[in-house]
Amino acid sequence: MESFSDQFMEFHPIHGRNVQLDYSGTQATRVESFANGVCFSKNSLKPGEIFLIEIEDKELGWCGHLRVGLTAKDPMSLEVVPEYSIPDLTDLGDSWVFAITRSHNKIIEEVDAGAGGQEAGEGALNGGRILGRGEVEDGDGGGGNNTKPKTFFTDSHLYIENVRIPRDKLVGRSRPGRFSHILDDLYKTNTLPPTARRSRIGVLYVPKGRDLADMHIVINGEDMGPSARGIPTIQPLYAVVDVFAATKCVRIVQVEYGFSSLQTLCRMTIQKHIVHRMAIDWLELPEALKHYCKYE
Repeated sequence: MESFSDQFMEFHPIHGRNVQLDYSGTQATRVESFANGVCFSKNSLKPGEIFLIEIEDKELGWCGHLRVGLTAKDPMSLEVVPEYSIPDLTDLGDSWVFAITRSHNKIIEEVDAGAGGQEAGEGALNGGRILGRGEVEDGDGGGGNNTKPKTFFTDSHLYIENVRIPRDKLVGRSRPGRFSHILDDLYKTNTLPPTARRSRIGVLYVPKGRDLADMHIVINGEDMGPSARGIPTIQPLYAVVDVFAATKCVRIVQVEYGFSSLQTLCRMTIQKHIVHRMAIDWLELPEALKHYCKYE
């Protein structure tokens, strides 16, 4: 798929009543309770364009995590923003939303239809409230069947069929500290739970035939597979982010599709030639550049 001009991503000013946006419109915080945290992208997504967010903060004491997806509902047309993305928004129709869990986020397509009653793809088409094998919450003890890659990502781009996404911003990064280089490797291999702080989760749709598409969710640079199939693309599709329960705050991560900026090229070159991010402090560089290289 051909690249398109970069679009600055923001949250829509229409959102759940417990959501507070920052001045830039790129960070959403649920200020109270565990619900009414539904947010939308300000603009509709283009085919193959990823809406990428990072988990900035969490809140203990709640059961459940972030929910992401797509909707053909124009946020401006909603009389009231639904309290929950699942089931309230999905019950309105033309919405496909999935719960991100600590494990079992990978879509398993080779499912025995006789044992389960339906295949994963069929379940996604019928409203899609479960991602992969099911929503396994903390303490369920179901993490043993989760398959995750154990190799480091070396490709510069993530390919999802005919869609090509720069991988540079897709993987979460820890806050700079003594063990940041170890934690960064855990993010790269998707070893840490997707619900952890600093994890990066994105949603996009991939065209499949005439006026249809599949929805894909990307977690720390890994495609989870087609989590909803046959989505009509006649109407514009907006990203949905439900800052739900244990997820307290998220921020949008901007992705550069075209030529990288000089600032980005400098950062990538510097990071490529150091042992880990904290070694940047040893370099004779402007403080502003050091800060950018450590935090981005």
